[in-house]
Amino acid sequence: MSSITVRNLPEETHRALRVRAAMAGRSTEAEVRAILESVARPGGRIKLGSLLAEIGQQAGGFDLEIERDKSPPQPSSKMITNP
Repeated sequence: MSSITVRNLPEETHRALRVRAAMAGRSTEAEVRAILESVARPGGRIKLGSLLAEIGQQAGGFDLEIERDKSPPQPSSKMITNP
């Protein structure tokens, strides 16, 4: 887990964080973590994979079922030589 240090935080901001933390029933440090998490990784953000899947479905969908050749591989008939 990473840690950071915030320097030169105004006293008013620190006091507001302490009050907010107390109202939420957690420590100031836990409150700062919660704030950073909500801003840096918002829950409503669109994830690229989900967006691409939705676009594919809107375009009529596509079949990801691929039938694979299950026979054992055969050696190549071409011989590679190094000069």
